[in-house]
Amino acid sequence: MSHPAPAAHSPAYERFAALPKAHLHVHLEAAMRAETMREWCAEDGVEVPPLVEFPDFTRFLDAYGLLISLLRTPERLGRLLDEVVADAAAQGVVALEFASIPDKSAAFDTAKDALAFILPAVAEAGRRHGVWTGAIVSIDRGAARAHALEAARLAARFADRGVVAVGLVADERGNPVAGAAEAFAIARDAGLGVVPHAGELAGPEEVRSALQLGVDRIQHGVRAAEDPRLVEQLAASGVCLDVCPSSNVVLGVYPTLGDHPLPALLDAGVRCSIGADDPLLFGVDVVDEYVLARERMGIPEARLAACARSSIDSSFAPADLKRDALARVDAWQTGAADPAS
Repeated sequence: MSHPAPAAHSPAYERFAALPKAHLHVHLEAAMRAETMREWCAEDGVEVPPLVEFPDFTRFLDAYGLLISLLRTPERLGRLLDEVVADAAAQGVVALEFASIPDKSAAFDTAKDALAFILPAVAEAGRRHGVWTGAIVSIDRGAARAHALEAARLAARFADRGVVAVGLVADERGNPVAGAAEAFAIARDAGLGVVPHAGELAGPEEVRSALQLGVDRIQHGVRAAEDPRLVEQLAASGVCLDVCPSSNVVLGVYPTLGDHPLPALLDAGVRCSIGADDPLLFGVDVVDEYVLARERMGIPEARLAACARSSIDSSFAPADLKRDALARVDAWQTGAADPAS
C-alpha cells in the first residue's frame, strides 16, 4: 500500500501554517507527539506501535488501542491535552474540535470522570495557547445500542461544559450510520451537533443515509464521489465533509493522493474542511495536509483558502471568533498571491 510522505517544514509549510483554519477531524489520542509516545512506551516497557504502514484496518485499531493504554494516568492525559492544543496553535488552528471515546479512558474508571477531567483541562490549554476547543463524544458503531445511548446522554450532560457534538467512529461495514439515529436524537435535543464518520470504508449509501438523518457535518464522506447525484445533493445541502486525504491513502481507500476525489468534490461545489484524522499514526499534521493538497493534488491556493473558510464556518466555535478568523483568511489570501491559483 502506497502512502504520501509528509511535507517538510518548508516555505510552503510555513505559508499554510499561517492560514487560519479550524481542525474539525482529529482524534485526541492519535494527536500524541511521537516523542511523547516513545517516552511513555519506554517507561511502560511496551513496544512502539507501527506508524503509517497498516496492512488492514484491524492493525490500525490495534495501534490506536495502544495509544489509549498509554494514557493511564491523569497526569499523562493532562500533558497530552496541553501538547495537542499547543501543536494546534503552531499549525494556525483557531478552533480545534477533537474526538474521543470517554468510556475507553485508561486513566479514569468512568466516562463521566474522564470528561469531567478533560473538559476544564483542555479549556485551560486553549486559553494558554489561544485556541478555542470543543469536544466531540464519539460513539463506537460496533458496540451495543446501550453504548450509543449512554454516550449520547453523557454528551448531553456536558453540553454546557465544552462538549459540542457527538460523532460515530469505527468500521462502517456492517454498522450503518442509521443505527445511531436514536442516539443522534438525544444529542440534538441537548443542542449538540451530529458529526458521524460515513463514506470512508463503506460507500456512498452511507453518506446518503447520514444526510437523511440531518447531520451537521460528515467526517470523511469522500465515497460520495462515486455517485454524481449524491454529489449534487451534498453541494446543494451545504453540509461540510471533514476530509483527511492521507488517512484515506494509508488505510487503502485510495491508492494515491492523485486518485483522491477531494479536487473533484471541490469542483462540484461540495464544502470540505481538511483534517489530519490521526496525525501520529498517519505521519501528517493538518498543515502537511494542506501542503500535500496543493503540491500533490494540484488544488489551487484559492480553493484551499475556501476549505479553511468552510472549516471555520462549519465549526461550533463562537460567532465572534468565526468573524475574526474569516477576516484573517481574507488577509492571508491577499497577502501573497499564488500564481497558479
